[in-house]
Amino acid sequence: MKLEILILSVLISINQQFYSQNFPTFGSEIKVSINGLNFDAMEPFISYDGNVLFFNSLNAGGNTNLYYANRVNDSTFTYIGLIGGIYDTSANHLDGVASLDTINNFFWVSMRDYPNNMENLHKGNYQNGNITNISRVYGNFNIYSFNFPFGNLIMDAAIDYTGNFLYYCNAKFDFSNTTCVGLPCESKLGIAEKVNDTTFNKLPNTETIFSNINDTIDYLIYAPQISNNGLELYYTRLKKNTINTEICFSLRNDLNDSFSSPMVICSKLGFVPEAASPSSDNHKIYYHQKDETGRFHIFLRYRTGTTGIVDYINNNSIKVYPNPTNSIFNVVLPNSNEEFSISVYSSLGEKIYETAETKSIDISNFSNGIYVLIINQKDKSIVKKIVKAK
Repeated sequence: MKLEILILSVLISINQQFYSQNFPTFGSEIKVSINGLNFDAMEPFISYDGNVLFFNSLNAGGNTNLYYANRVNDSTFTYIGLIGGIYDTSANHLDGVASLDTINNFFWVSMRDYPNNMENLHKGNYQNGNITNISRVYGNFNIYSFNFPFGNLIMDAAIDYTGNFLYYCNAKFDFSNTTCVGLPCESKLGIAEKVNDTTFNKLPNTETIFSNINDTIDYLIYAPQISNNGLELYYTRLKKNTINTEICFSLRNDLNDSFSSPMVICSKLGFVPEAASPSSDNHKIYYHQKDETGRFHIFLRYRTGTTGIVDYINNNSIKVYPNPTNSIFNVVLPNSNEEFSISVYSSLGEKIYETAETKSIDISNFSNGIYVLIINQKDKSIVKKIVKAK
C-alpha cells in the first residue's frame, strides 16, 4: 500500500518533473498604465534595472514598431516614443520582440528585406532610447529555407542576462495551408550560444533541453524569456486550431538539464495572454493581453510565493545513465548481487515494462517523453525518472 501511494504521488508530481526547486505562485493581475500611450502595447520586455519598458505596437501583420517607456513605479510608465535608429519606412513592416542584456546589446526581430535576407533577427547597441551598430544575427539556429508558399523565420528571441545565450523560436509557415492562416504551422524553442558579436550557434543538446516543452503536434510554442540564472523559463503556447493561449513556466536544476514539463501560470480564453517578461529580481512578470475593449495592454503580476514539490528521486546510491537517452539506459545498484526488480511506468501511471533479470533496458521503441522507474531491492523502493528523447 505504501508503494502504491508513493507511485501515485510521483505520478501526480510528474508534471513538475520531480524537481526539488519550488514553482512560483503569482498574485492577481494589475493593468499597467503607460501615460501618453493611445495604441496597443504588446510583447513587453523590462530592462534589468527595471527603469525601461520596451514593447511593440499591434502585431497583426504589418506596420509594427518598437517603442519604450520610462518607469514611474512598477505599474506606471511614461511613454517616450519610438526607439531611435531602427524605424523601418517600408510598407507593412514588422519590428518587434525586444530584449536586452546587461551590456546593452539589444535584439529584435524584423521582417525587413525578408526573404532576400533570411536572417530576420537583428541586434545593435542600446543607449538612451537609440540603437547603433546594427547587424543581422547569423548562425546555424537560422533555418535557411524559403520556397513559396513555405518559409521559416525566427518568430521570437530573447538574449539572456549575460549575452552569451540566445533563446529563440523557429517558426515554419505554409501560406497555402488554410488551417494555419496568419500563424505558423509549426514552432518550437531552441538555445544558441554566442560565437562572436553577430553569430550564435545552436547548442547540440537543444532538442533534449526542450524535450518536455516542444510539442509540435498539439501546440505552437513561442515567446521565450529566461531568468538571470538560466534555470527558469517563461514562454507561451497556443493549442492548435484554437484561440486558447497559455503563459507557461518550466524550470531545471542546472544549465545542463532539460526543462520541466509546463506549468500554466496564465490562461484567459479570448483575452490572448502572451509573452511574459520576468524582472531581474524574479519578483514580478510583465505580459500582454486584451482588455474588455479588445485592445492589447501590458499587465503585471507579483510573485507571491512558491509551491513545494517533493523530490522523490534524490537518491544517489542508485545511478541511471545515460539520461536522457534514445535507446538503452543502465541502472547501477549499490548491491549488485542482490535480487532486484525494475518497473517502468508511463506519465499516465500505466506499467509498460518490468524486469528482474537485466539492468540494461532498451526503450528505443517508447514514445519520447518522461517515464517513472520503480526500483525494488530488499526492503527498499526507489523512484527515478528517465527521459526518452531523440
